[in-house]
Amino acid sequence: MKLYLLTLAVFLSIDMVWLTTIAKSFYQKQIGYLMTPNVNFLAAFIFYLIFVVGLVFFVISPSLEKKSLMTAILTGALFGLITYATYDLTNLATVKDWPLLVTIVDLIWGTVLAASVSAITYLIATKFGIKL
Repeated sequence: MKLYLLTLAVFLSIDMVWLTTIAKSFYQKQIGYLMTPNVNFLAAFIFYLIFVVGLVFFVISPSLEKKSLMTAILTGALFGLITYATYDLTNLATVKDWPLLVTIVDLIWGTVLAASVSAITYLIATKFGIKL
């Protein structure tokens, strides 16, 4: 549970900076016509809970077992790419006028985000002896 909560805190910290400062105007400009004025925070919260389960189970725990920061970075990047591609490529295939640029930016962001969260969580967990 400690590893899960640590991963969730790291993920939320990084993604909130991205969403509230760096990417806010980008998404508004690119897909503002699709965005709701009222965010469904329950759906967002459920996404975060599930995504972090995936990171802990498929990436961080195996990396800690192997004692490999590089495994955390590489498998985190792959996990992020695959999960964000599921959403963005589906949208590109099915949503009218979905911008290719949003897909590209999201794929890069998902890759960097998951790799960063995995690496930071790995380093903190290793330093403080936190295990699954």
